[in-house]
Amino acid sequence: MTTLRKLLLVGALLGAGAGVGTALFALVTPGEERKQAMLKEMPEQYPQRRDEAARTKELLLATLQEAAATQENVAWRKNWMSGGGGGGGGRSA
Repeated sequence: MTTLRKLLLVGALLGAGAGVGTALFALVTPGEERKQAMLKEMPEQYPQRRDEAARTKELLLATLQEAAATQENVAWRKNWMSGGGGGGGGRSA
């Protein structure tokens, strides 16, 4: 009988916790109007930001392709976004 009582108590506590969590999630989640406003404010909506992000992705892809084609560790360069040269042959301690 004591075991059944403990199981019911644990079940009730877990249910109450799940209920509180669900209520908090419902309170924090933005409504549909707020979601639409947030989407309009996204940086990718602006052409200049979109072009900047595309350029950054191009540079990153070029760096990854160069790193795959060479034995040099391009992460040790002073300016790893620029091609060639290198940053002095290695990392200093």
